[in-house]
Amino acid sequence: MTWLITGGAGYIGAHVARAMTDAGERVVVLDNVTSGVPDRLPEAISLVEGSALDADLVRRVCADHEVTGVVHLAAHKQVGESVEKPELYYRENVGGLATLLEAVAAAGVRRFVFSSSAAVYGNPDTDLITESTPCAPVNPYGETKLAGEWLVRAAGRAHGMATVCLRYFNVAGAARPELADIGVFNVIPMVFDRLTRGESPRIFGDDYPTPDGTCIRDYIHVADLAEAHLAAARRLARPDAHGDLTLNIGTGQGVSVRELIDVIAEVSGDRTPALVEPRRPGDAPRAVASSALAEKELGWAATRGVREMVASAWAGWCLRHPGAPAK
Repeated sequence: MTWLITGGAGYIGAHVARAMTDAGERVVVLDNVTSGVPDRLPEAISLVEGSALDADLVRRVCADHEVTGVVHLAAHKQVGESVEKPELYYRENVGGLATLLEAVAAAGVRRFVFSSSAAVYGNPDTDLITESTPCAPVNPYGETKLAGEWLVRAAGRAHGMATVCLRYFNVAGAARPELADIGVFNVIPMVFDRLTRGESPRIFGDDYPTPDGTCIRDYIHVADLAEAHLAAARRLARPDAHGDLTLNIGTGQGVSVRELIDVIAEVSGDRTPALVEPRRPGDAPRAVASSALAEKELGWAATRGVREMVASAWAGWCLRHPGAPAK
């Protein structure tokens, strides 16, 4: 089989591309490199620069590389931006997905892995979020991911395409320093950024109904996430693959914001006290995955812990900010 990975030069995409290639899968990457970094990919992986929204290009890539399956990672994914620019998110995350699905179905592709998000759940009041927890997204980003799932399943039924939708929880870490997240949008790089600038990390609310008053989240190492994609691809590659699966990808372990900042202080050596600020609208007290179904269906389970995530992310941060470790 040959797998087309859209957005494969991005932070998550490069990890997925490398994990699949290292496991012996044939991979071609399609990325418009607006946020992707081509140097993340080894020379053995073919990189086609262009948009997954370009149907003609997608069909050519599928034909030229004899693509038999797609892992779709390319998307806009910033919650705040989605609130400011909902039209952009719906046009590219949902409309673009429709264009991609139509193109790959016409090219004879019958296996599709979709990058979804725990944002589809919104703020459920439950200890562990399962795949049957009602979906009630609270921002346009989450809405587009839920609509994307509906579309993937509908296209799968229409075209005889076997599909898997993976709902990521909080992704962190790096398999190697040069693959680390270069954005400052998620909590770990946000804390790194403030420490590097000599500022206090921020905690948004310490009066939640949790043991230390701060929000609890499920953090998954990006290398574990990449292995989940490999497992999903191999599940779809089976001769009997059919229908659709929707799976949570998390650890089942909750870590509070304060606990996370304590781990960052231990790893970085910077123990600047955190600054507590008012709650942000829409933050749930707790969001932790049950990944039992992923283990059952894919034989996959996360194996890396939060300290390993933080240490690997810090190594990547220091690679790009040489002065960061000097404390």
